[in-house]
Amino acid sequence: MAKKTQRLLDLKDFLDEKVSRYNQPGFIANDPISIPHLFRKKQDIEIAGLFAAVLAWGQRVTIIRKCHELMNMMDNAPHQFVLGHSKKDLKPLLEFKHRTFNTVDTLYFIEWLKWFYKKNESLESAFATLPGDDTIEGGLNRFRDLFFSLKDSPQRTRKHIPSPERNATCKRMSMYLRWMVRSDGQGVDFGIWKNISMAQLVCPCDLHVDRVARHLKFITRKQTDWQTALELTKNLRRLDPKDPVKYDFALFGLGIEEKFGKEKQGVRSKE
Repeated sequence: MAKKTQRLLDLKDFLDEKVSRYNQPGFIANDPISIPHLFRKKQDIEIAGLFAAVLAWGQRVTIIRKCHELMNMMDNAPHQFVLGHSKKDLKPLLEFKHRTFNTVDTLYFIEWLKWFYKKNESLESAFATLPGDDTIEGGLNRFRDLFFSLKDSPQRTRKHIPSPERNATCKRMSMYLRWMVRSDGQGVDFGIWKNISMAQLVCPCDLHVDRVARHLKFITRKQTDWQTALELTKNLRRLDPKDPVKYDFALFGLGIEEKFGKEKQGVRSKE
């Protein structure tokens, strides 16, 4: 028992140092979080962040370039655009595409955002957790149901908004919630949503995080799905129960910058 406790303390010291190293403003420029950092208005941050998270698939350089392209098409004022655009304003968006995210998806996202913001002040309410929710699981499920509640929601767009209910890892949506919820004064995450606690967040379990977490024995499941993300987060709570997802910085940084655990390849995730 003493050896296990000491190992955990040593691991916490190691990962806390990595959090300090990577949870810095210098991290922003080369990460999709740089897109919502272009804005100061709360609703612009929410919308830009949502698109940046959903499009965070592939090389980071390409993701950032495509997000800039999309923001330019929205006149670099996404909240104003979704509420006040005309049919003519949508024409440039007909050319937008990133991997499997195409025109149909772009137009539906804008249609839904217009519908939502006409009735609501902030996207936070779309992810609302309920009393007794230990994690964001319920909020993610409710968001997906709400997002596809419009009668003309396209079937093909559903793959871009995964949910725990379907046992997807939800890595990009979990990352988006980390951006919006975490508040630590470091200048990376925004902390503009106050009704979801940092303790409820679930660690985004992407390829790099998965590989490092398995190397450190935070993950024992063979597959990578929502239950794996919960297992990882449960183990990270042993290091910091109030803010377990801060270790996303450490695990991601170790994986992508330091190639930590590269010899142990992660398994394909269900997203």
